[in-house]
Amino acid sequence: MPTLKDKKCIPCEGDVKPLSKTAAQRIVGELTGWTLAADGKSLSKEMVFKDFDKAMDFVNMVADAAEFEQHHPDIDIRYNKVLLGLSTHSIGGLSENDFILAAKIDDIRL
Repeated sequence: MPTLKDKKCIPCEGDVKPLSKTAAQRIVGELTGWTLAADGKSLSKEMVFKDFDKAMDFVNMVADAAEFEQHHPDIDIRYNKVLLGLSTHSIGGLSENDFILAAKIDDIRL
C-alpha cells in the first residue's frame, strides 16, 4: 500500500465529500507535527527556522510541491516562522489531497 507521500493529488471541484472528523483523526497520525482543527475541517503546522532566508527557502520548496500537485496550502510567514494551513476549499473540509500534500511537505529537507 503506498504511503501518503507516494500518492498524487487528484483534482476535485466539489465532486467529493469531505473526510469525516474520525477519518481525518486517523490519517493525521501518519503525519509529523500537523494539528487537526477542532471541527475536523483543516490541518495546520507551524515551523520555525534559523532566519528569514531559511523560512523563505522552505516556503519556495513548499510552493514547488504545491504547484506540482496542483493543491495549494495557505501560508503565513512571520520572519522565521511559517504557518501552513490545508483544507480543500471547494468541498469545505479535508480531502485526501490535504494529507498527501502535508506528507510531501514533511518530506522537504533544507
